This record gives sequence, structure tokens and C-alpha cells, in this order.
Amino acid sequence: MSDSAALAADIDPLDLAADAARVVRERTGVPTHEVALVLGSGWSGAADLLGEVVATVPAHEVPGFRPPAVAGHVATIRSIRLAGCQAHALVLGARTHYYEGHGVRAVAHAVRTAAACGARTVVLTNGCGSVNPAWGPGQVVLLRDHINLTAASPLEGATFVDLTDLYSSRLRAIAHEVDPTLPEGVYAQFTGPHYETPAEVRMAGILGADLVGMSTALEAIAARHAGMEVLGMSLVTNLAAGVGQSALSHEEVLEAGRDNGERISKLLAAVVGRIISSR
Repeated sequence: MSDSAALAADIDPLDLAADAARVVRERTGVPTHEVALVLGSGWSGAADLLGEVVATVPAHEVPGFRPPAVAGHVATIRSIRLAGCQAHALVLGARTHYYEGHGVRAVAHAVRTAAACGARTVVLTNGCGSVNPAWGPGQVVLLRDHINLTAASPLEGATFVDLTDLYSSRLRAIAHEVDPTLPEGVYAQFTGPHYETPAEVRMAGILGADLVGMSTALEAIAARHAGMEVLGMSLVTNLAAGVGQSALSHEEVLEAGRDNGERISKLLAAVVGRIISSR
């Protein structure tokens, strides 16, 4: 663990994000990043299609960040000048999951840093299991809502934030301009790191979830609190436990990312370009 990460728990999370943003500006030479992307399992190739890489910073050299603990995630923070314009994207490959045990502040730190860098829009991506048997591996789903089953929140004290339109309907409409066939669904975040049991998957379905995973919801709440507009995009990597017949494994997640990486990367790059042009 880096010294900055070790000290993170003792610093106000917004102050830590401001400190991290200062380092990002110094290391990239970019004063403002208009959009941020958190790239989950299977989505990392999108960064190469967004535009010109201005700078790549090892995540652990930025205050509050840690190297990712999950295979398939990228241990860098990249600044990219988006193709065809002067806007910049901050690509965050160093996602901290709640199950890593560093607390909710660490989970929310990336999106808070992005907000402190000036980003008013964040795209949160993930790989997930499908509760809906019609959505098999390779299906991309736009998130219209989530169910937070972690029993935690990134907000502290009397901090009341409206989550009615947490996953922006405007951004979903823009994504549909790129691909009208994209379905919308509800994502349930479990704590992990174990996969859900069939009974837990049935419970999630009864509650209204279409997808299950171990990220995104806590980040989305923190992003809304920071004043960001949120777009959530999930790649189905497997049918959830009890929906499909095969045993679950992280290799299955990685394989789905490899098989669909080029297609979903092009999709994501096109969506980000359309978001920027709509500003």
C-alpha cells in the first residue's frame, strides 16, 4: 500500500479528492477534465479509441489511490484528449471495490477525484451477472436504477441526496442515439467477493434487479453527491447463479471481456463522443 493510501482514512474525503486532483493536474498538464470514465471488467479497450493519450499516471502515485486488486483492471489514470474536440476525458482504471476492505471512502475516491478535476459527467461501467435469462454474455445494458445491497453509503452524517434520477435519463437517451437496441435494467450491488447464491439471485430478482455485481452503486451515489451526471453501462459476462447451469468464475468474466472488448469499446467511445458533442 502506498503511504498516501495508508493515510487516506485520516483525511476528509473531499480534501483528499482535491489533493488527488491537484496531482492529476500537475502530472497531466490538463487543468480540467470534462468527462470521467471508470472502466470495469471488459471495458478497458475503450480508452484507446477515445482520442490522444496526453498522459498516463500510475494510480498509486496519486493520493488516496491503490493499485487495483482485480485481474482485468488497469492500474493507471489516463488523460485523453477526445477526438475532434479540445475536451479531455479522465480514464480511471484503478477501481477500488468494497470487498477489498478499505472502506467506502476508498470506493468513492475515484469519482470524487474526477469531480474535483472538473468532470461534470461520469460513465460507470462494469461486468455483471444477468438475472434475466434473455440477456446472455456479451449483452450491454444501460442502467436506469440500482439496488444497494451493501448496507453502506459513501455519504456521511446528515447528507441527504435525491437519487430519483441518479442514472441520467438524458445520457441514456444519448446512448440510445448510438444504439437504439440497448436495453435498460436495474443493477443490484452485493458486497462480494464471493458470487451470489441462487437464493440471493432470486431475492434480487424479486426486489426488481435485472443484473447483479459488486461495484457501481456506491460510486454512483458519491458522483451524484458531487454534482455529476451519471451514465451506467453493464456488460453481461455470465448468467447469475441459478439462472444458468455453469459454475461461476472470474475467468468467465475475463473471457466475456476478451470476446466482446472490441465491440463494446467502440460503443462506449461513440457514446462518449456523442455526450461531449451534446454539451
